[in-house]
Amino acid sequence: MTTGPIGLFAPQPQRPRLGSVALASGAAWVLAGNDTGTMVTASPRLYPHMWSWDAAFIMVGLAQLDVDRAAREMETLLSGQWADGMIPHIVFSEENGYFPGPDRWQTAVVCEHAPARPHTSGICQPPVHAIALRKIVDAGRRRSGADRRRAESLLHYSWPRLFAWQRWLATYRDPLGTGLIAVTHGWESGMDNSPRWDSAYAAVQPGADLPPYVRKDLDKVGDEGERPTDAEYDRYLWLIEEMRRVGYRPDEVVRTGSFLVGDVFMTALFALSCEVLAELGEEGGQPEEQIAQLRRWAARSRAAVLDTRDPVTGLARDYDVRAGQWVSTPSIAGFAPLLCGGLDPQQQAEMLAVLEGPDWMGHPDLVVATPPTVSPSSPHFMPKQYWRGPQWPVISWLFSWAMRRGGMYDTAADIRAETLRLVSDGTFAEYYHPLTGAPLGSLSQSWTAAVVLDWLYEG
Repeated sequence: MTTGPIGLFAPQPQRPRLGSVALASGAAWVLAGNDTGTMVTASPRLYPHMWSWDAAFIMVGLAQLDVDRAAREMETLLSGQWADGMIPHIVFSEENGYFPGPDRWQTAVVCEHAPARPHTSGICQPPVHAIALRKIVDAGRRRSGADRRRAESLLHYSWPRLFAWQRWLATYRDPLGTGLIAVTHGWESGMDNSPRWDSAYAAVQPGADLPPYVRKDLDKVGDEGERPTDAEYDRYLWLIEEMRRVGYRPDEVVRTGSFLVGDVFMTALFALSCEVLAELGEEGGQPEEQIAQLRRWAARSRAAVLDTRDPVTGLARDYDVRAGQWVSTPSIAGFAPLLCGGLDPQQQAEMLAVLEGPDWMGHPDLVVATPPTVSPSSPHFMPKQYWRGPQWPVISWLFSWAMRRGGMYDTAADIRAETLRLVSDGTFAEYYHPLTGAPLGSLSQSWTAAVVLDWLYEG
């Protein structure tokens, strides 16, 4: 039964739709316009720095344009990697128009593992960087001479660093010992305010000594209803304060922090990236034991993802470690097994049928048949609110890429075609209203442009 707020939104006036050549040109222009020379910032106004998983998807698009530029983007990101292996969720540029900035995080001041330069945040994001390396290496090998040599050099440079990153996650973010990778802040998931985190955030009680702050995001987005509330921000910043007070030591953060949730989506990406990195390691002559370890981590986490499935709905679930309970809020993360594999053919067909069915991609009120972040049939559905309902082209690309890898070619092709139709207005928005197609969040978003480029170049 449909319980969400459907039928309340009139279609937007029809915008001109760009053909493939114009769309590719526009996407390349966005990446060039957001390029500082050392990093392609996430967007020109709202996000003027380098975000970890944004950067990985940006590399995917850059690889289609310029292998060397894509490789330099990876090197910039890895310049912010911590000595213990963590890749932080932000590598800061010299711009000051973002909060919380380096002065709030104070990572280099309180943590011995954080680099003095560049400034970074103190948390992580999903480990999709092996996918980016795969795309860069493949692009370089398709070409000759300098591009191929640059790609092989990047593989040699990046592989041990990405192995250390995967090892950090396996070492410090598996609190249950099952392979289910946990996040200590909703921002680490990449899906900052998803309803997946509502109950865990509700248990976070900001202290009276939370340092004061002034948000800088609300004056850069026209509709404040698209952004998290001030109460949500208090909780976000209190979690940072807890981490800062223990020097961002990963064992202490996991032991004492107010927020600890086994993230099934991040776990699936961890398993997928371990497999991709193992394949690259075999091609690049990396140590056999490290390659074998990646495959063991992948198998363990893939099994952990499958073990989270709800016995009624069949969808994967997160696990609130602090509360000791499953989080059954339906979201796009429920389809995590389609990213990492491991389902038998019948189970896979059943999950695809749900994804393509009337509660998700096949919902009659969606403007295009591509995955929303929350089902329009859910009472949690909020079509303009960030990760609470909108359609994100980058998530569509991720599912499409993983599905092609897993042999789900028809669904992958459908998601590609429908998402390209959504973004053909040329705004390259951060996310889109799923019922009207209106662009939302930040426009000229680099990772949106990047995945569009990849789709248009590779088909």
